[in-house]
Amino acid sequence: MIWPLFLIGIFTSLLGTLAGGGGLIGMPAMMLYGLPVHTIIAANKFSNTISSFSSFFVLLRDKTIRLKDALAIIPFACAGGITGALLASLISEKTMTGIALVLLVFALILQFVKKPVAMADQTGKIPAKIYPLLYGISVYDGLFGPGQASLNMQVYLHQGFSYLKAIAFTRFQTFLSCFGALLMFQGHGLVDWQAALSLAAGSLIGAQLSVRIAKKIRSNQAIWIVRLITIFIIAQLLYSFFT
Repeated sequence: MIWPLFLIGIFTSLLGTLAGGGGLIGMPAMMLYGLPVHTIIAANKFSNTISSFSSFFVLLRDKTIRLKDALAIIPFACAGGITGALLASLISEKTMTGIALVLLVFALILQFVKKPVAMADQTGKIPAKIYPLLYGISVYDGLFGPGQASLNMQVYLHQGFSYLKAIAFTRFQTFLSCFGALLMFQGHGLVDWQAALSLAAGSLIGAQLSVRIAKKIRSNQAIWIVRLITIFIIAQLLYSFFT
């Protein structure tokens, strides 16, 4: 067990599940620890696969969402994760940071301009019009990742999903895109399993804590948590982009 990575896993998963953005803290922390960038990304894909499915399963078991509604995400999220991993050698990290920055600013503006409303259809079916957007976010997740969960949360909240449903769909999509990307990274021998397992163990604990905390957060509080984390992520990305 690599204990610093275990602790990083707890904190980033806790933050990432509640509002997204855990990777923007976790990745720099792991770089300071001395791990190569590709090793960090691969370890994150494995730990996110484990932690995201565990938190999704808790919400599914509690009937926050229906499995048949979540299954619609599978082809878009898996294909996006695989595509992103394949593109990793073709697109620079700075370019993807710029793309994420534009998307997050746009999503944040939408949050203030048009306040999310509660869904009238409590079945929670995902509208087909956002499938291309979900695919694009999954491509970004497979390629790089930090800020992906915040983008997803903004998309689902803007469609009128409740905070808990937005978390559930986001965690399932994260599981799928990370799993697809992980297959590609493993195929290229980029997974350091000691680092990945240590990070995953902490992430699993953080994910379980976060879904229990989320149930105690009111909807208006949840929206502001997502907004504030998004603003923080935008600031981080701006710093990364211009340095």
